[in-house]
Amino acid sequence: MNLANDVFRQFLDGYRDAALAKDVEAFVAPYADDVHVFDMWNDWSMQGLASWRRMAQTWFGSLGDERVQVEFDDVASLVADDMVCGHATVTYTALAIDGSKLRSLSNRMTAVLQRRDGAWRVVHEHTSAPIEHTTLKAILQRPA
Repeated sequence: MNLANDVFRQFLDGYRDAALAKDVEAFVAPYADDVHVFDMWNDWSMQGLASWRRMAQTWFGSLGDERVQVEFDDVASLVADDMVCGHATVTYTALAIDGSKLRSLSNRMTAVLQRRDGAWRVVHEHTSAPIEHTTLKAILQRPA
């Protein structure tokens, strides 16, 4: 593995683990104070760690007894000086309290990490899904 893959994979692994645990502080830990996020849900964009933390609190709080299993496919990344850019397909699967799968959806994620004071921090994240042209509805299931 190269540096870009190591850094990006470490970020993704932390994202996955924090989402499953519904651990807000672990979830936001890799993000920079001045992060700018273009998320798919509700808000056009979020600027700053406090805004991103509120999103995570709302998301995890809305789950009740359910948990979310996050899986990444098609992971790729590159490094240039003190920046890493990576992208992946993300699948979120809702799990019942007994671990059974309830529903899932997929989207696309791109993240830019910058080395600041010796640590890699997410400075920008963008999630999206393709839009079906005639209905203008997001396509949240990845084609087989």
